[in-house]
Amino acid sequence: MIARRPAVNNREILEEAELHLEEGLVGDSWKKRRSKSTPDGSPNPLMQLNIMNSRVAALVAQDKDRWQLAGDQLYLDLDLSEANLPAGSRFSLGLAVIEVTPPPHLGCQKFVARFGLDAMKFVNSTVGKQLHLRGVNAKVIQGGMIRVGDLARKLR
Repeated sequence: MIARRPAVNNREILEEAELHLEEGLVGDSWKKRRSKSTPDGSPNPLMQLNIMNSRVAALVAQDKDRWQLAGDQLYLDLDLSEANLPAGSRFSLGLAVIEVTPPPHLGCQKFVARFGLDAMKFVNSTVGKQLHLRGVNAKVIQGGMIRVGDLARKLR
């Protein structure tokens, strides 16, 4: 699934999208949002994309219509675990190349409000963090078009 966030709490489900080096997911509000992770509040380039495993999204959301409430832009059937995709790992998706970045992607109060405290405890458990059940942060290394159904390929 590709979910663009044109504004806070607003989602557009797309069949295809463009990933851009500076903008991330074109049309997403990432570049306009303030960040708590940078000293000046500017968007953190290491958190340009939020990616969640589609199977975990299905488990916590229970209904595919609710996946996008997690707030991520990409939902992939891909092992996002630390063992498989540590920070610095790259993978291709469509014509784009994405790099996993170091900042952890953890559940927040919005995640609790939408999926419950138990879901947050599950994804943020010790094992959940190792498996990156809440997902990973990433950045675009090579821009390009992506489409639902594109195969994500880990690069060496």
